[in-house]
Amino acid sequence: MNGAIISRAELLGLTTKWGRSLILLPREQQQILEERRAEQQTDLWKERYDVRAGVEGTISQAVRRAHLRHTPYRGQSKTHLTNILSAPALNITRVDAWQNGTPLGATHVSHLSRLALSA
Repeated sequence: MNGAIISRAELLGLTTKWGRSLILLPREQQQILEERRAEQQTDLWKERYDVRAGVEGTISQAVRRAHLRHTPYRGQSKTHLTNILSAPALNITRVDAWQNGTPLGATHVSHLSRLALSA
């Protein structure tokens, strides 16, 4: 640096080349956006989203535990077999955790949030 003082907004990237910006959507798009946000507060939407969250949790566990994104095998048939055998392995892991009372993984809490909670 050449001795210039950097503002907090510049440091955090809160400004653009021309200063702060405000995005205004066309009226129809804004109304649809507000309707969707209101819909997300209903119990029916939350119940439907719980199903999706469960599926995404299963996919996440498969990727983390069974390394489904990277397989050591070449060829579609071997990779497919790996994916097929990973499903029962995950089920066995889940049954074992359920029988032994292993708690579900907690939601990730950032370092900053943990500091705020401890204060």
